[in-house]
Amino acid sequence: MSDEALLQQIQNLKKHNARLKRIAHDARNKLSAALDGTGLCLWQLDIPSGKLVIFNRRWGAMLGFQPKELNAKFEVWREHLHPEDADEVLKAFYDHIEGRAPYYEALHRMVAKNGTITWVLDRGRVSEWDEQGNPLKVTGTHIDMTKEKNYEAQLSTLANHDPLTGLTNRHSLQTHFSQMKKQGPLCLAYIDLDNFKHVNDTLGHRSGDEVLMQLSQRMRDAVLSSVVIGRIGGDEFVLLMPFLIDFPKVRIMAQTLLDAALTPFELGNGTAEIGASIGIAQVQVQDSFDDALMRADEAMYSIKKNGKQGFGLVP
Repeated sequence: MSDEALLQQIQNLKKHNARLKRIAHDARNKLSAALDGTGLCLWQLDIPSGKLVIFNRRWGAMLGFQPKELNAKFEVWREHLHPEDADEVLKAFYDHIEGRAPYYEALHRMVAKNGTITWVLDRGRVSEWDEQGNPLKVTGTHIDMTKEKNYEAQLSTLANHDPLTGLTNRHSLQTHFSQMKKQGPLCLAYIDLDNFKHVNDTLGHRSGDEVLMQLSQRMRDAVLSSVVIGRIGGDEFVLLMPFLIDFPKVRIMAQTLLDAALTPFELGNGTAEIGASIGIAQVQVQDSFDDALMRADEAMYSIKKNGKQGFGLVP
């Protein structure tokens, strides 16, 4: 082949190579755009070097970094794992790498540059081995699940909490009751507000709602952290207290709750004054939630009949 023909062939190969690079670059840009649009990050890990090839920019942006600000290395990824999730995530990863699991999968949290939390779903599989059967590359996906987890948390809150006051609702109280009953002594307190209807009639239902919200916060401040507070009706509240009924703090908390209800409520359109009647029952071994609630209700009703604004205890 003449020098001229050889030179021409080299030029043709260079043009062809440049064309292939343009095609690859264009394909990668399209892939990146498509993946970013779905919230999906495609990655490949070179195990010997620890280098991560990220096929779109979503991974760094997910953690609050600018392009090229964050080195795509296995160590960097590991450093941004949430401390509470890291051990479980790494175990899942190495279980697959070392042949104990058919693939790698983990739903976990990542800590962003500014400290915010991102939930991600990682999936991957070994895609290349060396001649000795050792894994060389892992290819996988990384999906931002933060919106889904936030939505899940919101649903859980709605399912287990009173929407007005944020206190535990009846359904969740029953769950707590079953769990706390197994753990040891338990008292159930039933609270019914006095003169609350007068607030609604004179100041309006919006003011009545404000009283309930303020009272709920006062109740949170009045009890020990181990006590579960719930709202089961308009002006009806239940407390689950993990103590024997003759434990001194049961009476102390009951009196503090009465004081919280009796203290006037300053509202935008006036002052509201209410009170409370409280019945407290010791939960027995055979008691269901409704059984204990009924006995506490009876104790509360006795207080109502005898002048209100007090508390009564039944074994």
